[in-house]
Amino acid sequence: MSQQPATAPVPERLPLDEHAAASVLAYAADQRAKVDVLASVLEDIAAHGYPAPETGVLWETARDAHLARLADGQPCVA
Repeated sequence: MSQQPATAPVPERLPLDEHAAASVLAYAADQRAKVDVLASVLEDIAAHGYPAPETGVLWETARDAHLARLADGQPCVA
């Protein structure tokens, strides 16, 4: 991903306050980090091929672990 902002001409814009701008930049950095992880996985697959199924984690196991992490971090609503 490019670290450069968009260079296409844009219509007049309303400026953001400092807090809003910082939030947008933090969100952009978070998204960029996620995309970088995905790109590195795809590059590894391109260079070395798919991992053997025996070395992976079943999707059901990964799903259940993720749902358990979500349940532990959020209060339940009746």
